[in-house]
Amino acid sequence: MRKVAILGIGQTKIDEHWEKSLREIGGDAALAAMQDAGVEKVDALFVGNMLASIVNGQNQLGTFFADWVGLWKQEAVKIESACGSGAAAFRAAIMAVASGDVDSALVLGVEKMTDKAGRDVTAALATAADADYEVEQGISFVGINALVMRRYMYEYGWKHEDFAPFSINAHANAMHNPYARLHEKITVEKFEKSSMVATPINLLDASPIGDGAAAMVIVPADRVQRKPRVTVAASAASTDTIAVHSRKDPLFLQAAYASSKRAYEMAGVAPKDIDVFELHDAFSIMAALSLEASGFAERGQGVRLGLDNKIGIGGEIPVCTRGGLKARGHPVGATGMYQLVEVVQQLRGECGKTQVDGAKIGMAQNIGGSGATILTHILKSER
Repeated sequence: MRKVAILGIGQTKIDEHWEKSLREIGGDAALAAMQDAGVEKVDALFVGNMLASIVNGQNQLGTFFADWVGLWKQEAVKIESACGSGAAAFRAAIMAVASGDVDSALVLGVEKMTDKAGRDVTAALATAADADYEVEQGISFVGINALVMRRYMYEYGWKHEDFAPFSINAHANAMHNPYARLHEKITVEKFEKSSMVATPINLLDASPIGDGAAAMVIVPADRVQRKPRVTVAASAASTDTIAVHSRKDPLFLQAAYASSKRAYEMAGVAPKDIDVFELHDAFSIMAALSLEASGFAERGQGVRLGLDNKIGIGGEIPVCTRGGLKARGHPVGATGMYQLVEVVQQLRGECGKTQVDGAKIGMAQNIGGSGATILTHILKSER
């Protein structure tokens, strides 16, 4: 298998883009990545998306975007894995390039979510859960996470305010990211006074949806001359039961544990070697569970990393350095690609005031559903 490297990256600002269509948002990110890579054509296009068929009434996104950005006659396909669609598309592209089947691939994560009413989007997001045993009972996606968070607090004795550092850190970092949706610092007091969504999850525990797209051009590593060269050191994926209640332990992300373990082995690193971690903080409880399952904290102690100031820039394990899902925003099918683009920015040294000094190894973990599908990627900077 050939070593794979990132040749170019591109992204759009996450917002409510009333003036732009799905094709324009995705096209802007795709063309930006191709411009950054210095290419006009690629051999294949992989699109990560969850909701276009439901929210935008558009299927066949591979050809849809290939047509729009001028990749006529090229292979193109859409990959869907709920909120993990972006990273799933990236993994498919890696395998295509690494195997030698194609010499270049464009990966695009895209979602336009704000054209529908909130209740319709909530219903669409619920399709990532078990239709028969969860959705049929009337529970929403945030409701599922609220049940997990409530149980976690009960089992380990944490208070709701103990989760505040995750959101505070994300918002502080997003202030310096022009592509982030929310540019507002928050405090513990604001966190606690925020409107309740599904007890104990309030508005500042939850990530905002939005319209956005992020993209990459990947090629065999020997084709990348720019320094530092960012290569793919590991790509791993795992699944768990789609319904949370079917899991042996609903407070442990087994798929995160399995995919991160495999990724560490592939990259030849350990958690202590990771310089930056873009985790999937769709809700603050998921940040804690991801840190624990990925080996950065003991069971029930993920919250402690935030309370002890270990997750900020310059901390023991910097997370959500560009705002994370919480403040950068969560256009679900695009999120995994935003995470990977942000890791590349860190490894290139392009993050300004949120740059992690000397960052050489970065990890991104993208979650589909409530932990049902989890993909972990590790990237390395080679100088």
